[in-house]
Amino acid sequence: MPGKLTLTDLSELAKAGEIDTVLVVQVDMQGRLMGKRFHVDFFLDGAWEETHACNYLHATDMEMETVQGYAATSWARGYGDYVMKPDLDTMRRIPWLEGTALVMCDVLDHHGHALVPHACRSVLRGQVERLEAKGWTAQMASELEFFLFKETYEEAQAKRHLGLTPISAYNADYHIFQTTKEEDVMRAVRNGLNGADVPVENSKGEADAGQEEINVRYAPALVMADRHAIIKNGVKEIAWKAGRSVSFMAKWDYDRAGNSSHIHMSLAGEDGGNLFFDPDAPHGMSATMRAWMAGLLEHAAEITWFLAPNINSYKRFVPGTFAPTRIVWSMDNRTAGFRVVGEGTRGVRVECRIGGADLNPYLAMAALIAAGLDGVERGLDLPPAFAGDAYGSEDAGEVPATLREAMALLDGSTFLRGAFGDKVVDHYVHAARIEQMEMDRRVTDWELKRGFERS
Repeated sequence: MPGKLTLTDLSELAKAGEIDTVLVVQVDMQGRLMGKRFHVDFFLDGAWEETHACNYLHATDMEMETVQGYAATSWARGYGDYVMKPDLDTMRRIPWLEGTALVMCDVLDHHGHALVPHACRSVLRGQVERLEAKGWTAQMASELEFFLFKETYEEAQAKRHLGLTPISAYNADYHIFQTTKEEDVMRAVRNGLNGADVPVENSKGEADAGQEEINVRYAPALVMADRHAIIKNGVKEIAWKAGRSVSFMAKWDYDRAGNSSHIHMSLAGEDGGNLFFDPDAPHGMSATMRAWMAGLLEHAAEITWFLAPNINSYKRFVPGTFAPTRIVWSMDNRTAGFRVVGEGTRGVRVECRIGGADLNPYLAMAALIAAGLDGVERGLDLPPAFAGDAYGSEDAGEVPATLREAMALLDGSTFLRGAFGDKVVDHYVHAARIEQMEMDRRVTDWELKRGFERS
């Protein structure tokens, strides 16, 4: 794959003067790349083995505030270091940054060098290892949506993010002429990501003016989560370099479509074959696939926080907007929370449509694996497929409508506590409480417009 590097490759490129900087990064609770820029010589001298970063990176909010109440770290515990251990299988060139390579890191305890259990890459590793013990691999792909704006980030900030101008003036869903106008950014995105070991299949206009979608090739879950994090960071950097801005907010404007992150998934066996496919079964869906999907349905409400982690995430769940509100599965039906794709073929898989583009891919994929695996291990029965408009169903379970509701379900989930451990669940419940607390005490633009004169 273009862009992938070994240490030997990096050394040769450094000697040739082609690479002088190595980004050594971990992913924080919000799914963002955090780390350091190393001179390539120092990285090759020893930093490829490990480096360090403050442990508060897994205990802050979106604003990087050192909020209190986390058991793992605090002022009382001194905010010490974690080890960042480069995963050399993830090293790659970053074509849109001159002379730059990047490597993803696992986060280890500074003293015993064990994986930090609540670090998001560790959470996903734990679920991947449960599958590996069975000889299985979770194959996944996320579809990321975002809005592209004519303003720079600095101009958007000066406008207080109000009155922004989407790159297109009308709905550009599948629209070739309109998306031609956006090619200065989107072509750079496709080629840049492809050159960074993120195999892009295509980009397209999405369901609103200025909305875009990036589709990338199926991959094992941890590989896909790394690629997802790099996509988000890369799209922002490429747009910024072009004098534009993008937003992955789940719902950036009341009158606009939401940004989703649909996640496609299936299981591969030791021979690489799709364990979800049975040519003799109805729709080509194997017993394993049916039990996996039954687990997804049973636990969908409990895992929603991992798919919708912010206050804003829940503004996206609006009937008639292609964001699901009901926990049902259906055959190729975009109103359902879970959609079967590739019916009757070797590519049969399930698409989770609940997640927004603001999710952390490691946590979302870990939760989906845990739910599906629970369905398989317990031999759960899949209910009949839903047919019709799921938005109008009064019998189906509902996707939690608020962060407060999702947080309570997460906190009370014995299933997730068994899969992830109490300390991990408590860590993320606290993150949810902080998000809710911050929103509860803020005065919003909506309140000012509604009540400044009238109240």
